[in-house]
Amino acid sequence: MSNDEIFAAAYREHYWAVSRYVARRLDGRTSEVEEVVAEVFTVAWRRRSDLPASPLPWLYGVARNCLSNAVRGYGRRRRLMNRLGNDETAHGRHIVDSPGSERPAEWVHDALARLSPADQEVLRLTAWEELGVDEIAVALGCGSRAAVMRLHRARRRLRTEIDRLRITVAPGAVAADPGTPRRDTPKEQGHG
Repeated sequence: MSNDEIFAAAYREHYWAVSRYVARRLDGRTSEVEEVVAEVFTVAWRRRSDLPASPLPWLYGVARNCLSNAVRGYGRRRRLMNRLGNDETAHGRHIVDSPGSERPAEWVHDALARLSPADQEVLRLTAWEELGVDEIAVALGCGSRAAVMRLHRARRRLRTEIDRLRITVAPGAVAADPGTPRRDTPKEQGHG
């Protein structure tokens, strides 16, 4: 099979997985998803002779780099718009969530957001992309033992953040601070 055919097969087989990977990380900026995915496959085309036998983890690694570039570009554009006084709030397009808009298990996303980007990524590769440790190592560009340690430490940090966020009150008890919102534990939500 030629390099062109290998690339075409990887593109057909993994386009949607890479698209989902990028979309989940560009939360709320869907207009940039296609641009980043196109960049991922442009890099893959240029390096088609380097495509491994199982290209998905490698493509995730390329996507991770392309996302970093896109986020930096987004930040530059945002700073420029702010300097020009043309930000969204100046034109009345600022969106505020309603008080009851918390999604189910939002506390997990809150806890994840408190972690470092590196911890978030290793957890997302495991949970969202369903990669094994060896595949995570390829996506992150590290060895398998380092991937195991990164995953272990990220899980431990996530558990710590979840424990910090879960404020529970026994039925009938009064919270020390009545203004503190109550967050249900996974068992109370039927998740565990």
